[in-house]
Amino acid sequence: MNQDAIPFLDLVTPHLELEQELTTVFQKVLKSAYFVGGPMVNQFESNFAEFCNSEYSIALNSGTDAVRFALIAAGVRQGDVCLTVPNTFIATVEGITQAGAVAEFIEINEETLSLDPEMFRKYLSEWCTFDDTTKTLISNRWQRPVRAIVPVHLYGQCADMDPIVELADQYNLKVVEDACQAHGSRYFSKRKNRWLNAGSIGDAAAFSFYPGKNLGAMGEGGAVTTDNTDIDQKVRMLRDHGQVKKYIHDIEGYNGRLDAMQAGFLDVKLQHLNEWNSLRRQCAKYYSEKLTSIENITCLAEPSWSESVYHLYVIRVPDRESVQKLLTEKKIGSGLHYPIPLHLQKAYTYLHYRKGDFPITEKTSDEILSLPMFPGLTTEQQDRVIEALKEAVAN
Repeated sequence: MNQDAIPFLDLVTPHLELEQELTTVFQKVLKSAYFVGGPMVNQFESNFAEFCNSEYSIALNSGTDAVRFALIAAGVRQGDVCLTVPNTFIATVEGITQAGAVAEFIEINEETLSLDPEMFRKYLSEWCTFDDTTKTLISNRWQRPVRAIVPVHLYGQCADMDPIVELADQYNLKVVEDACQAHGSRYFSKRKNRWLNAGSIGDAAAFSFYPGKNLGAMGEGGAVTTDNTDIDQKVRMLRDHGQVKKYIHDIEGYNGRLDAMQAGFLDVKLQHLNEWNSLRRQCAKYYSEKLTSIENITCLAEPSWSESVYHLYVIRVPDRESVQKLLTEKKIGSGLHYPIPLHLQKAYTYLHYRKGDFPITEKTSDEILSLPMFPGLTTEQQDRVIEALKEAVAN
């Protein structure tokens, strides 16, 4: 790596710092021959459930499978409608459609860029009909039951969950948190008068352990967390070909298991996650203090009910392409999360959305820019980023 360059993400340093512990995991796998499942997976599941303050954790091979399995286990059936936002990675919707459901989108809040509870309320009153006989919400658009909502904890910050859960309860919807970017994030629930961990708020939650996440494997990985025993058991069956025990298949399932070695790596890293998240929050605070007063730069809000873990630090700027180009010229890494909303993606033309259907999502998708963010980021590096941004927006 060029020593003068500021990377968008540093995946090398933490692995070098933990090299001996990670090597020990590899050696344990070699000596035990537990390559899939076994004690390492069980230990990580137990520790991650405790970290999320959840009763159960089921380790899987990806966050996409986590969304899919959580929805199926929560009762989503072929042809049902599931709700989410258009401002997310495609895996959120892939999990919905691969569960056999149809996705419908709800507009985001402009300050947080996550699901807007008031738009959810509007969707329920204007886009749906509630069947009092069956106690089922019906999508007017598809004339199908609406079964679940998948709020996305975006960029490391929880969505505003109290009103989402209250509305979901009112209309008999399951809530599956997409917590793939929110390991360790917390939400203050006025309903319960306490802080709740991401992954412990809805009926179930999906996590990704893709290497770039706050808690990342050295390969693919994911997990479902839940307090519901039935969901726990169903996800365990789904990940292992529908088996209740070897060669006894109650349902047709999938191959969604997590490798033991990845579970071991994750368990090592989990012990450092609170410290890493704290360092990310310090970096985010420094960015916000320096950037908030600069004209033409908008920092995303961190509301009083949120404790973000800043998987990403995202700002909004006009003429984003020019700003990003100048950062690149100054050897400063950056990212775009996400430049094309899902309702405008070719993959989802069959949903029949059009440009203009989600104006806040569309407007902000042209302005968002992700800045360097990782636990080892120094204030000197941040100062270089800030000065480059000042120059870019001034021009």
